[in-house]
Amino acid sequence: MDNELAEIISFVEKTPPFEFLSKAVLNTIVRELNICYLRKGEYLPPKGDSTDEAKLYLLRSGALSYFSNENELLGKYGEGDICTVFCRGIDNKKMLSSIKVRTDEDTLLYSICYKELQNLVGDYPHVSAFLTQSAAQRLSVKMDQVNDEAIIASSLMNTQIKHFYHSPVASVASTKSIKDAAIMMTEHGYSCLVILDVTSAVIKTEPDMPIGIVTDKDIRRRCVAQGLSSNEAVGEIMTSPMLTIDVNENAYDALMTMTSKHIHHLPVTEFGQLVGMVTVTDLMNNEGHNAINLTSLIHKAKSIDDLVEVSKLLPKLQIRMAKLGTTADHVGKSISAITMAFTNRLIAMAEKLYGQAPVPYAWLAAGSQARQEQFAHSDQDNALIISDEMKPEDDYWFYDLATFVSDGLAACGFVYCPGDIMATNPKWRKTQAGWHKYFEQWVNTPDGKALLNASVFFDLATVSGDASLLNEVRKRLLNQTKGSSLFIAHLSRNALQNKPPLGFFRDFVLKANGKNKAVLDLKHNGIAPIVDLARIYALSQGIDAVNTLDRLRQSAGTTSLTKEASANLIDAYEFLSLLRATHQADKLRAGESPDNFLSPKALSKLEREHLKDAFKVIKTMQDYRQSNL
Repeated sequence: MDNELAEIISFVEKTPPFEFLSKAVLNTIVRELNICYLRKGEYLPPKGDSTDEAKLYLLRSGALSYFSNENELLGKYGEGDICTVFCRGIDNKKMLSSIKVRTDEDTLLYSICYKELQNLVGDYPHVSAFLTQSAAQRLSVKMDQVNDEAIIASSLMNTQIKHFYHSPVASVASTKSIKDAAIMMTEHGYSCLVILDVTSAVIKTEPDMPIGIVTDKDIRRRCVAQGLSSNEAVGEIMTSPMLTIDVNENAYDALMTMTSKHIHHLPVTEFGQLVGMVTVTDLMNNEGHNAINLTSLIHKAKSIDDLVEVSKLLPKLQIRMAKLGTTADHVGKSISAITMAFTNRLIAMAEKLYGQAPVPYAWLAAGSQARQEQFAHSDQDNALIISDEMKPEDDYWFYDLATFVSDGLAACGFVYCPGDIMATNPKWRKTQAGWHKYFEQWVNTPDGKALLNASVFFDLATVSGDASLLNEVRKRLLNQTKGSSLFIAHLSRNALQNKPPLGFFRDFVLKANGKNKAVLDLKHNGIAPIVDLARIYALSQGIDAVNTLDRLRQSAGTTSLTKEASANLIDAYEFLSLLRATHQADKLRAGESPDNFLSPKALSKLEREHLKDAFKVIKTMQDYRQSNL
């Protein structure tokens, strides 16, 4: 092999998705490449290349810009990028006529017939799929892999099953009817029963022997679906012999057994005797036990100094969860739950210090904490909603409460809100009637200030106190927003001003206005646009969910959001949140303060491609929303 060919192979194999190919396939691909050189200002395809033949272009050096027919910049390509715009060939001539790809510099390109390339990578379906799939499809595949990896977190390999199983095991005699078993499962909330071989002997010297297992799925599949009488013995539909696992085996083995056998329940034995049951859910929730342990320490704290000591463990929890591949959704819910535990403990301390509240109230979390999307030591966003029975002099008590709790949270690392969105601010310490009035004004007069408040206070959750106070306010609010197309339109226009970047170009984040930045603000340029869209969908449909993923799932299939679009946004949100959680964990591990600013240099080429896919998904949904205003 001559040096030039070896050098080209070395270049191609570093470009996603070709890095997954064998040397033999790479060698063949490189021999099929055509080399072309374009001067600055020329357009693709190069002269002599027909659009009737689909081709893939790989940039060796130089730069390309990708424009719509209206001269809107859609993206840029630099060294090592692949351009798949012309991979669709003659069947997509209409689409090709609406876009332009132009060189910004003198550019060296490799090109290959797309049909021939697909033949060469036929034994590598994931490579072929990467080239043919849309941005949304590639992102979906990536998130499926992430979620699978989260399930089999490495900690399971080092933990015995005895730390996971629960007992006693619910059981029923094999002679009992299917109907009796179903009633028993329903009354006690069981999802499975162990079937016992009950002997007819009056005096028993041995315990009843477990001989099988029946689940609610078995009842549906083997009884109802088959038309079997529910008066038949439950032993007729049990799974036997019954798989078990010894109490001293590790949790990973249990999970692998359940995964390979497609079962969700696994009886646990000790010295051959049945002692408990473990489920897939028990194992998947493993990392949550750390959050539970921290919450337990918070409840036991006797002073603010005790709480401060516990708060020092919070960054370590986020680091560990990120290291073990825990999903960003799980991280956010765990951290948010712990923040609520801190708040509840501080409220209990305040009530012990100042006495019971003069009237009913609810302490509210706003923003990311309310959405259960908070990471370690975010700033405070809180408020108070107080019963209309409140007298003017009662406000002294609520001010003392707000000051004590906010100061305590600050001592624990939850800094004061820069925008003063805290219960210490009398603007956000109002009666129920006052909150009704606020929301009514914001919906009916959607000026800039109202829309800014909407982005914060339409995401509220009760942390402590009388939940009905907020529930009533939210119910009236949703009745207003569901019927206010004017408000939703204003909210949409305001939210759509926050555009995702176009992608990356030479280690810089490419902005739509032509300016580049050395870092990407994951929160404001990636996550926030999806949070805003989810809020709009929920408010327009009268959905009371606050969590972003819940809003997207519940909006799916409505007039606001298709099921496919919902799934795409969920994948984009989870990928961006995962990058953010990992980035913050890296900062915490290095002894630095966590932030949202990620350098493109910190990402692999494949991660950059997935990030571009996420940006494309967001832009597609924003453009669709814009076109329907």
